[in-house]
Amino acid sequence: MPGRKIFAGARLKAIRDQHRLTQAQLAARLDVSTSYVNQIENNQRPLTAAVMLALAEGFNLDLSELMSDKSDRLLADLREVLADPVFGAGTPSLPELKTVTSSAPSTAHAVLRLYEAYRKSAERLASMDDALAQQPGGAPQTAYEEVRDFFHYAGNYLDPLDRAAEELAGEIGQGPEHEPRHRLDRLVAYVEDAHAIKIAFTAPERPDMIRAFDRVARRLSVSERLEPSTQFFQIAAQLGLMEQTTRIGAILDAANFKTADARRICQIGLANYFAGALQMPYGAFLAAAEAERHDLGELAHRFDASTEQIAHRLSTLQRPKARGVPFFFARIDAAGTITKRHSATPLQFARFGGACPLWNVHQAFEAHGRIIRQLAETPDGHRYLCLAWSAEKPGRGFRSPARRYAYALGCEIEFASRLVYADGLATGPDAAFDPIGVSCRICERRNCAQRSVPPVAAAISVDPDRRAVVPYEIV
Repeated sequence: MPGRKIFAGARLKAIRDQHRLTQAQLAARLDVSTSYVNQIENNQRPLTAAVMLALAEGFNLDLSELMSDKSDRLLADLREVLADPVFGAGTPSLPELKTVTSSAPSTAHAVLRLYEAYRKSAERLASMDDALAQQPGGAPQTAYEEVRDFFHYAGNYLDPLDRAAEELAGEIGQGPEHEPRHRLDRLVAYVEDAHAIKIAFTAPERPDMIRAFDRVARRLSVSERLEPSTQFFQIAAQLGLMEQTTRIGAILDAANFKTADARRICQIGLANYFAGALQMPYGAFLAAAEAERHDLGELAHRFDASTEQIAHRLSTLQRPKARGVPFFFARIDAAGTITKRHSATPLQFARFGGACPLWNVHQAFEAHGRIIRQLAETPDGHRYLCLAWSAEKPGRGFRSPARRYAYALGCEIEFASRLVYADGLATGPDAAFDPIGVSCRICERRNCAQRSVPPVAAAISVDPDRRAVVPYEIV
């Protein structure tokens, strides 16, 4: 952003360590003093334009990587955790937290893990659960939460798998220039020819089964009840597990998961990532997204994919030197639980608790079949164009319950002109933006009729003789 100071001490030290340079050697290569390098690494001085250009040229870095503050999401998570009353009144200030997340990210992650352990223990004690007594050394996080955090802090972009999928898509003809009706047929033919696997579209053995691979019989059964786009995705995911074993294994080894369950769950997630990248190859998809001005319906038609698949893929377009619009994406169930979340923007989702009720994604269930728009502003001053819609995934029969989800996709307002959904909206400085937050307990807004609990970082005043919608005032 214009006028923003770029502090990248941890990033600079990582570059120096990677190239095995002393501070003096790095200073010589950047044509600055050793003391200046020391001050940058300790976040006492910001990066100048000249130093950023020298780093980009001398170490083959993407300049946008240096300018982006990857500690934003870590900062948001840390602020949310430290807002818990268990930490008392001495909550660190925002500048202090920024220093920790930028200079000592490992410490910040350790605090998050510690809080996760505390929260799990409190929940177990409250419900009279004896799990801790039986497994005193159990992992503080569930396996799913550990994998969720892995993708969260990876920025939801995995370069080795993305490029491998794009290369394979070119080989077997999966770009939008090919006839969408035959893309599934081409994938089936490739899997059968390259791996001697018979793919059968059959009635599932169980109502909830969508795919099953018999390694001995070399037979992949895919539910005939699925939409063609989902059938494609499931076949591509199984293909990823077969062809990308080395790449997936390397990513899993580097992640260093605490449990075998987390590793296996992440293995599935990485196979799904490969499937999405094969269905929507990066370069072709990025070009189409820009050409169609990110029209979800047009992109779904061009790539023979669901709207959810398109929105999810848009949130992954963060390849260095070929970045798309930075989006956030979330899926929410009917109970308000965020079941999928990714963000390449400063907007971060609540890790512990529900989302802000003023966010338009909650209205999507009432506007079924329509994409609704919202101009929203968070307490930190960032402004967004937010899109929301809902969809239903029907069950097998009358007695099978349908699954309903609401979806959210959005970007910062500075990118809104590149979206067809901004047409007709006043997005200038004087436009009306709805005030939204992350969650009530850490939201700093004083006047909100939807507030469910007081902010834990502020005092409140309660007057029995005065009553407003919210029965207290924030002081």
